[in-house]
Amino acid sequence: MNAQTPPSTTSEKFYTPDYLKKGDTVVIVAPAGILKGRQQAIEEAQNLLKSWELVPILGQHVFAQNHHFSGTDAQRQSDMQWALDHPNAKAIWCARGGYGSVRILDNLNFDAFKKQPKWLIGYSDITALHNSLQQFGFESIHGMMAVNMEDDRKAISSSIESLKSSLFGTLNAYEIEAQNSNRKGTAKGVLVGGNLTLLASQLGSASQLDTRGKILFFEDIGEYKYHIDRMLQSLKRAGYFEQCVGVLVGDMSKIKPNSTAWGSSVEQLILEVLKPYDIPVAFGMPAGHELDNRALIFGRKITLTVTANDTQITF
Repeated sequence: MNAQTPPSTTSEKFYTPDYLKKGDTVVIVAPAGILKGRQQAIEEAQNLLKSWELVPILGQHVFAQNHHFSGTDAQRQSDMQWALDHPNAKAIWCARGGYGSVRILDNLNFDAFKKQPKWLIGYSDITALHNSLQQFGFESIHGMMAVNMEDDRKAISSSIESLKSSLFGTLNAYEIEAQNSNRKGTAKGVLVGGNLTLLASQLGSASQLDTRGKILFFEDIGEYKYHIDRMLQSLKRAGYFEQCVGVLVGDMSKIKPNSTAWGSSVEQLILEVLKPYDIPVAFGMPAGHELDNRALIFGRKITLTVTANDTQITF
C-alpha cells in the first residue's frame, strides 16, 4: 500500500475469503495495544481454535512491550505483514485493540493478501484495518478478539458462536429486539463501518469509507455525548449519510457524564443528526464493547429490515 490511495469501491460485490475448514491455520497478531499479563487469555484463544480443529500460530512479537503498544511500530508492522503474506493462513485474528493500528497502516503491503485473501477478525481499533480492506473490496469480520477469551465463557457464548459461524460460512441472519428509537424501513446494501472514533479519525485519509449505496454500522465506548455528536457531525459533513441507505447502531458503552448535561439520550442524539435523511435506523445491535459482541461481516450485502416488532439482518 505504501500510503497510496486505494481505489474507491462502489461495487456491491466484495471478495469473500475462503471459509475455514478443519486443519486450517489461523494466525494471532497484536497490531495495537499491549498484552501485558494477558498470556492466559491468548492461551485460551488458542485452545478455542484447537477445539474447532484449527491450527493457531502466534506472531513473533505478540507479547512484546513498548509502553502503550504491543511492541514497537516496526515489530507490530512486521507481525502484521507476516500475517498478511502467510501462505497457509486462512484467517488473521487480532489479539486486542486499544490504539496503534493506524500507526502501521500506511507501511503495510497488501499485494500478497490480494492474491490470497484471508479473514481479518477484530473490532474497535482494528477498524483502521477493516476500512482498508473495505476500500480494497474484501470482506472481513467485525467480531470478538483473542483477549476476550479472558471473560466469562457463558457470557461471551453468543460472541464465540457467531464468530465460528462467520468463519465457517454458516452465519445467515440476526433477529434483534425492537427498540423504541428505531426508524422503520428496509434497506439493502453492503455493510461497512466500525468504531465511530476510528471512522471519524480517518476522514480525509486513504482509509475514508465510501458509503454510497451501503449500510453503515458504528459503535463506541467511553465517550462524552458531545464527542459522539461531534464525530457524527463530522461524518455528516463528509457526506456519509447522504450516500448510505441505512444505519445500524451497535453498543454505545460507558458514556461519560458531562458537567453540563447534554439534554437527550444517545439515541435521540443520533436521530437528530440523521433527521434530514430518509433511511432506516436500527438501534440495539449487540456488537461492540460488551460481552455479547455478535460477529458482523463487513463487505457483505445484507438486508436490514426494521419493523415495529423487531430488526432483522439477513446476510
